[in-house]
Amino acid sequence: MPAQTVDVLVVGAGQAGVAMSEHLTAQGVEHLVLERSRIAERWRSERWDSLVANGPAWHDRFPNKTFEGIAPEAFAGKEAVAEYFARYAKAIDAPIRCGVAVQSARRLEGRPGFRVETSHGPIEARRVVAATGPFQKPVTPDLVPDAAGVMQIHSSAYKNPDQLPAGAVLVVGAGSSGGQIADELQRAGRRVFLSVGPHDRPPRRYRGLDYCWWLGVLGEWDRQTPAPGTEHVTISVSGARGGETVDFRRLAKRGVTLVGRTQACDEGVLRFADDLRANVARGDANYLSVLDRADAFAAENGLALPEEPEARRFDPDPACLRDPIETLDLKAEGIAAIVWATGYAYDFGWLQVDAFDEAGRPRHERGVSSEPGVYFLGLPWLSRRGSSFIWGVWHDARFIADQIAIQRAYEAHRDAIMARQRAPEAADV
Repeated sequence: MPAQTVDVLVVGAGQAGVAMSEHLTAQGVEHLVLERSRIAERWRSERWDSLVANGPAWHDRFPNKTFEGIAPEAFAGKEAVAEYFARYAKAIDAPIRCGVAVQSARRLEGRPGFRVETSHGPIEARRVVAATGPFQKPVTPDLVPDAAGVMQIHSSAYKNPDQLPAGAVLVVGAGSSGGQIADELQRAGRRVFLSVGPHDRPPRRYRGLDYCWWLGVLGEWDRQTPAPGTEHVTISVSGARGGETVDFRRLAKRGVTLVGRTQACDEGVLRFADDLRANVARGDANYLSVLDRADAFAAENGLALPEEPEARRFDPDPACLRDPIETLDLKAEGIAAIVWATGYAYDFGWLQVDAFDEAGRPRHERGVSSEPGVYFLGLPWLSRRGSSFIWGVWHDARFIADQIAIQRAYEAHRDAIMARQRAPEAADV
């Protein structure tokens, strides 16, 4: 069958794909967005039931549309976020085709563009935007064998406490997902162990303002390069129950047992790194640094914000932090399930072009790939710290749409020159 042709093919209709469509439309660029399932599908089916956005509704949105029926300081639930993008796509009349899986994309031979094989037939595109986001392939460490007899799931497959078999639960990873899942399980009456790695732990609110506001005015969201050694450090923050600061000491006080990073499993016995105290101390230092910078900003700008000295007071260290557990016998402790909140890896196997380094990471500058005609959107640190967040991806999409428009202008100039060169030849015939 003949291939459909399009100038720009956008792969993925999550927040990145919808934002890309808006800006391409504004530039007058013909495009098509393909989505293998529904708009913002990962928000619907790859998140737990009680998840809410980690930022307040006034902040975690596109600039041109607020959330309907949600107070600005409240935190939208996952279904509300998905519906937000679906309504946004409809409002901008985005040319999105759902239920179409992209199988491969290869450069055409002898002419510009790419041949894209899909579940609904081939498409030829002059340019391809990979807008599949940062949550592509769940990472589950191959540490605990099936013979250990415990249920193991990634956080992307976790839905609620009733999904897990009766018994204790080990949650591995204390970023936003791991911390919130461990908290939910403990509140549901489960005995919980939480494996804590390196993390940043900002205050949810300080002196009456959300941490999203503080990081914005302090220039953190626009930081263009991560500090050395912090490229993959997770952020422990939560919007649950109206938003609260993640505090591992308080979790432990309620009954969660903290352990260090999970390192190995030998005959049903887990071994943990001797790093729990260091990881918690690092999170504390990050937390206090935000307070220090916020206080300095308020003083320098004459902001009459309420003082909050209690924010600097920590609960006493729990026993599990004073004397960390080194090993854990899964059977003896009655652990029936492990939830791996261990993040994601890239999966660009479908994009068969020379745009990746030896480790499979995209080579790009602000989303403009080293492979002409290929663009990336929605990745962490694409252009700045905020790039993988809802508002950040919108601004990155505008930049990429500008770059596409610039290339189209160069092509139009070339075509005009070539047309004039052909004109005398035609006149001589």
